[in-house]
Amino acid sequence: MSELTDRQAEILQFIRHAVHENGCPPSRDEIAEAFGFNSVTAAKNHLLALERKGVIQLVEGSRRNIRLLVDSDTALTHQFQLPLVGQIAAGTPITAPENVETWFNIDPDLFHPRADFLHRVAGHSMKEADICDGDIVAIHEQADADNGQIVAAVVPHPKTGEEQITLKRYLRRGSKITLRPENSSSVYKAIEIDLSGFDPESQDQAPFRIAGIFAGLIRIPR
Repeated sequence: MSELTDRQAEILQFIRHAVHENGCPPSRDEIAEAFGFNSVTAAKNHLLALERKGVIQLVEGSRRNIRLLVDSDTALTHQFQLPLVGQIAAGTPITAPENVETWFNIDPDLFHPRADFLHRVAGHSMKEADICDGDIVAIHEQADADNGQIVAAVVPHPKTGEEQITLKRYLRRGSKITLRPENSSSVYKAIEIDLSGFDPESQDQAPFRIAGIFAGLIRIPR
């Protein structure tokens, strides 16, 4: 497999995510929209380049005509790229292109469980778990967690309502969720969530969702 450009790696990751989440690859229209291309032709040209590099096959006669030729994890072995996720655009998957600030050349298998994305920690709420302000945490993407695990939770900002990622200890009893900081200072309060009145089928914004579980961190010397 030839080495991929940064944009090709992003598109391959987007295809991988769509297959994982939806059970089918994205259409060319969806790729063009996700990456802000002016035409579907631009998306087609990137797909043709990926086909020439041997990581996908374009099958005629189907709107969603992309077939991954290699295991999605293996496809990026020459790149070792993980996205750094920042602000979350409303209603989008965590690793959607518009949420990605940059890419890091890091092997996802260095972390346990395997990392799917990175996020930069802001603040000291997890200091006593040795997760400090400015650390980059690796997250294994999944929608649930066991009691006591550290999770990347997506919650509405208390003032703006926009979704944001917060790293907290996850505790659940029935419909009651506690997202607990790991800092004994009274400045840091647990986030208490009651899901008993929330209808997951409604169009209302969810009070929180789990983006994934903590898999490790990178501490950049300062």
